[in-house]
Amino acid sequence: MSIDVKNLTHIYMPNTPFESAAIQDINWSVKDGEFWGLIGHTGSGKSTLIQHLNGLLKPTSGQVLVDGVNIYDKGVSLKSIRQKIGLVFQYPEHQLFEETVERDVAFGPKNMGLREDEISTRVKEALELVGLSYKEIKDKSPFELSGGQMRRVAIAGVLAMKPETLILDEPTAGLDPKGRDEILEEIVRLRDKEKITVILVSHSMEDVAKLVDKLAVMYRGRIVSQGPPREIFQDYKGLVEIGLGIPQITELMIKLKENGKDVATDILTVDEARAEIIKKVRRKGLA
Repeated sequence: MSIDVKNLTHIYMPNTPFESAAIQDINWSVKDGEFWGLIGHTGSGKSTLIQHLNGLLKPTSGQVLVDGVNIYDKGVSLKSIRQKIGLVFQYPEHQLFEETVERDVAFGPKNMGLREDEISTRVKEALELVGLSYKEIKDKSPFELSGGQMRRVAIAGVLAMKPETLILDEPTAGLDPKGRDEILEEIVRLRDKEKITVILVSHSMEDVAKLVDKLAVMYRGRIVSQGPPREIFQDYKGLVEIGLGIPQITELMIKLKENGKDVATDILTVDEARAEIIKKVRRKGLA
């Protein structure tokens, strides 16, 4: 499934003294199976943009095409679009409300009008996909769980609708390091297993560097650059100018290069840096 954003603009409170353009003239294409990262400082328009992708917000102008169809055209079912494109908001556990985990995860499939046996199957599969045991957790209250478990249950509720695209808005926000790592590992495992398209909104340069295939950078309501992370993070000065940074390990390699060391600077992880430095030391040294 493809998503094509064309000349998308959204103005909050138009024709009032509080009028504000949240996003302006966005053009962006997400192809089937891609893993995108979306970065930008607070207020850059990331959340506004992703809420247009499944019709939660209506654009002031422009189009969102899903498989070539403008989702805002007359006769297009937004309910169907939202089943295809699942959106997990920041702090999704705040949306949990049912008495048990099973009932909470089943809420979406029930609203789809599915049979009870199909609902039950989807709930079990969704919980297993996020690394939770159905038998152990199904009868528990969501509010008895740890923060990381609550986050997984909320994601399972979206997965139970079997979306073709999964959008995650800061999925690790507020979690401790262990919970954060677990959520990211589950996202990678889920993407590899289900082959779905993933859009990850994040403030962590390290996370997107390790995980995504492509990166879109937002600044003042516009996408100012997009491409593979290795290319995006080479523009260190440009990212700093708009209030962003680069992975710390990438910054280290750039500083080594600036200090005369013959090392590659398109490095995204500690393991890559270690391999690069060892290779250079063995060949001719860094002195």
